[in-house]
Amino acid sequence: MNNISMDVGDYVKIVKKRKWSLIIPLLACSIISVIVAVVLPPIYRSEATILIEEQEIPRELVMATVTSYAEQRLQTINQRVMSSTKLLEIINRFNLYPEEKKKWTIEEVVDQMRKDIILKPISAEVVDRRTGRPTSATIAFTVSYDGKIPEQVLMVANVISSFYLEENLKTREKQTAGASKFLGDEADVLQEQLTKHDADIASFKEKHTNTLPELLGINLQTLDRIDREIDQLKDQLKTLREKEGYLQTQLASIPSDASTQDKNLLRELRARLADLTSRASDKHPDVIKIKATIAKIEERQKNAIKDNSGTTQRMPSLVDMDQADNPAYVTLASQLAGTVSEIDSAKRQIEELQRKKDDYQHRVESTAKVEETSKGLMVERNNIQIKYDDLIKKTMEAKVAQGLEKEQMGEKFTIIDPPRLPEKPIKPKIPVIILIGVFLGIGSGVGTISMKEYMDHSVGSERELSGIIPIPVLASIPEIITKSDILQQKRRKKIIIISVTASVIIAVLIFHFFIMDLDVFWARLSRKL
Repeated sequence: MNNISMDVGDYVKIVKKRKWSLIIPLLACSIISVIVAVVLPPIYRSEATILIEEQEIPRELVMATVTSYAEQRLQTINQRVMSSTKLLEIINRFNLYPEEKKKWTIEEVVDQMRKDIILKPISAEVVDRRTGRPTSATIAFTVSYDGKIPEQVLMVANVISSFYLEENLKTREKQTAGASKFLGDEADVLQEQLTKHDADIASFKEKHTNTLPELLGINLQTLDRIDREIDQLKDQLKTLREKEGYLQTQLASIPSDASTQDKNLLRELRARLADLTSRASDKHPDVIKIKATIAKIEERQKNAIKDNSGTTQRMPSLVDMDQADNPAYVTLASQLAGTVSEIDSAKRQIEELQRKKDDYQHRVESTAKVEETSKGLMVERNNIQIKYDDLIKKTMEAKVAQGLEKEQMGEKFTIIDPPRLPEKPIKPKIPVIILIGVFLGIGSGVGTISMKEYMDHSVGSERELSGIIPIPVLASIPEIITKSDILQQKRRKKIIIISVTASVIIAVLIFHFFIMDLDVFWARLSRKL
C-alpha cells in the first residue's frame, strides 16, 4: 500500500472512513482548552511609568557628584527593591500569595513575586554630553505588578513604584554626602600636612638664618664692603708704619737735655781733675771727690746708655720721655706714641674685619647647600598647597551638589503615569488557548488517523489490490449492506452517543465537585466572553 500513490480523493475517503478518530480528539482538546482557559485564574496588571528627569540647574553651574549612568543606577535600585527583605515585607503587608504560602517555601514565594514584578526601561536616541555622539539612553521606565486581585495589584504597584523613587533619592543623597565627607576628610589631612610642613620650614629658616638664599645678595654686598675696608686699613697701616719709622729716626737724632748736662759737667770735672793732679797728689781730698763725682756721672751715663739701647728696640727715647725736658724730643716722642697706638688700632680692626670676612664667606659658601634643601621644602610645600586648594574647591562643589540633592533639584525620578486599577485581566488569553486546543485536537486526530492507516493492512479498493498482486483485477464487487449491518451501525452510533454523553456528564460532575462550582464557572465564562 505504501507503493501506491494517493490523491486527494483517497485522503478524503480516509477522513470519511475514520471521521470519529478526528472528531473525538478535536472535541476533547477543544473542551479541555475551554476548561483550562476558564479554570486558570485571571491575572491583572497595574503599571506605572516613571520619567528620569535631568537636574534643573545647568551642569555648567553646578556639577553633580553622581556620575553614574541612569541605567546603572536603575539596575542598582532594582536590585535593592528586589531584595528578599523588601519583597517579604510587601508580601506580609498585603498578605500576598496565601495559597502559595501553604505549599511553597518562603524563597519560592519571593521568587514568584520577583517574576510578577516587571521592569522595562524606555530608551531614546540622545546626544552624549561626554562624547558628543548620538547614543541610546534610558529616559524613563515602567514598573508593573501582576496579581489576581485588582485592588491588591494596584496597592502593590503603588508601593513598588514608591520604592523606586525613595531608593533613587536615598542613593543620590548617600553618594553626594559620601563624596562631600571624603573630600572634606582629605582636605583636613592635607591641611595638617601643610601646617607641619610650614613648621618644618620655619625651623629650617631659624636654624639657617644667616645663610638663607634670600640673604645671598646682602651677604655678598657685606663681604665686598669688608674687603674694601680691609684694603683701606692696610693702606692706612702702611702709612702709619712709614710715619713711625720717620719719627723714630727723628727722635734718635735729638739728644735729651739730661745727657747733655752730664757730658758738660763731666768735661768740666775732668778739666779740674787734670789741673788738681798737676798740683796735688791723688790722695788730695779734692782729687778723690772729683774722681768720685766723675765715676758717678759715668756710671749714670752707662746706665742711661743701657736703658736707651733696650728702649730703642721697642720705642727709642720713650722710656725717658718723662725725664726729658727737650721740647722737640717730647713732641716727637708723643707723635711716635700716637702713631704706634694708631698702628695697634688698625691691626685690631683688620683682625676683626678678617673674622667678619671669614664668617660671611662661610655664609655665602653654605648658601648653595641651604638653597637646595630650601627649594626641596618649598616645592613639596607648594605641591601640598596645590592639592589642598584643589580639594577645597572640590569640597565646596560637593557641598553645593549635596544641597542640590537635598532640595531635589538634581536628576530625579518622577511618576508621569501612576498605577491604575486594572479593569481587565491580561492573562489567560482565552481565544489563544482555545485556538491552541483546536490545533492540538486536529493534530491529534490526524496523528490518530495516520497511525490507524499505518497499522491497517486491509485492501479497500481495486487500485490497492492491483498494486499488491501482479495480475490484473478483472472485476470488483461493491459493498453489500444488509439489514443486520444497518442495525449494527445504528447500535454503534447509539453506544457512541451514550458514551459521549455519559463522559460529558461524568466530566461535568467531576469538574463541579472537585474543581469548581458550575455557577462560578458560568460566571467566569460569561465575564471573559
